[in-house]
Amino acid sequence: MKSLFKLSAALLCSACISGGVYAASGVSGASVDSRNQFRDKRPIITADSVTPGAYDPHADYTNDSNSKIEHLFLPWEDVDLATLSAADAYARERGRSLLITVEPWSWARDWRVGPEDLLAGILGGRYDANMSAVCSAAAQLKSPVTIRWAQEMEDNDGQFTWAFWKPEGYVNAYRHVIDICRKHLPSAQYMWSPKGEEGLEAFYPGDKYVDIIGLSVFGYQPYDKLEVGRDTTFVERTKPGYDRVTGFGKPIAIAELGYEGNDEYARDWAAEANKPHAEFPDMTAVVYFNDREVYPWPRNVGRPDWRVANHPLD
Repeated sequence: MKSLFKLSAALLCSACISGGVYAASGVSGASVDSRNQFRDKRPIITADSVTPGAYDPHADYTNDSNSKIEHLFLPWEDVDLATLSAADAYARERGRSLLITVEPWSWARDWRVGPEDLLAGILGGRYDANMSAVCSAAAQLKSPVTIRWAQEMEDNDGQFTWAFWKPEGYVNAYRHVIDICRKHLPSAQYMWSPKGEEGLEAFYPGDKYVDIIGLSVFGYQPYDKLEVGRDTTFVERTKPGYDRVTGFGKPIAIAELGYEGNDEYARDWAAEANKPHAEFPDMTAVVYFNDREVYPWPRNVGRPDWRVANHPLD
């Protein structure tokens, strides 16, 4: 489960981390400590790299000075927003901005309402207080904040309640929620974040509501072999979604990046992920998703483990 509380526990336990391969400056990523059998597959960062960041509930990026974006996930129901202040202090100590993904539901699956009820509730103002509470709490933070609401809305794999909405419903809900948030948090950047699939254009809420576009890019070697019969590359996986959003004329980021496969596969993705590419001139940041996949992937390949380091006791 993506959890702000899990992140906060990592903040409190950051001093307990040992045995890792960390880079305090310069180049980081994609290495192995042969004594501890510790595999570090973080993207390789150089002076020319696109801005790196991470969602990091396992605290593998605690001492990585290259990471400039701290990504948090939180639901807008059943959440302790006081936890945001701890995340803010953690980010400021490391010179990082905050990317806050707000998911419009409860993480307790039994408490979730259906797609139509959720949409009607949002448009009817039933959840205005939820978004107001999140954005009011974020307004108290000292770090720069980007708000990412209801991501991957065009994905049809059934993971997200809001992905069952038709484009018009999503656009109306997005605009309503961002209008609420801006009343409390006018200084934030607002990220519209499709997965990158065909048809995403219909869900675009308009230039007034989007400061930056975020994509999701994942590479999983067993899935590659079943789908295309070979390994895929970072550029190959990124280009379709990038090409679909570049016409909106907004800065583009990868809000969620993950890859998993054998050492050669991981090294290739690590070398390419934050590298500037001529194909992606508007790419401004690449944020790694340092956790296990939440839901099983298609083709019976299971749940990929995107984590950059081995955690044998987890």
